[in-house]
Amino acid sequence: MVALLASATTVLVISFTGGRPAMVSAAAGSMVLVMATLIKNHGIEYMIAATILTGVLQLLLGYLGIQKLMKFIPKTVMFGFVNALAILIFLAQVQQLPGQSLATYAMVITSIGLMYLLPKITRVVPPALIVIIVMTIISLFFFEILKKHWRLR
Repeated sequence: MVALLASATTVLVISFTGGRPAMVSAAAGSMVLVMATLIKNHGIEYMIAATILTGVLQLLLGYLGIQKLMKFIPKTVMFGFVNALAILIFLAQVQQLPGQSLATYAMVITSIGLMYLLPKITRVVPPALIVIIVMTIISLFFFEILKKHWRLR
């Protein structure tokens, strides 16, 4: 939940302060890997301070033009970093699955399946966006059914 809040805050700040077209601004996945240990050991107050410090450092590095040095980092290093990050995020999320309902497993499998199938159908809209919209609609639909079911009893 903290990572989602941090992601939403990041999106809002970038929306109001400007950005670049197609800029990726939701860093919840990478930040949660660092923040989880920080919050566990020191509390939420340190997370807020660390998030502010991270923003200040990013602004400072941006104004200094450090992004020009990115051309010296090989693409294989960047791909390795992103892939390792994806594996760590997956391992952190998969721990939440044991003990969940069959509907949860069905939604996870459907989401993964759509992520692989949608690029073969269309590349106009990003598959992740379609999956988020479809799974949100499905979950809201089932929530309404469950809410009506519980009211009847």
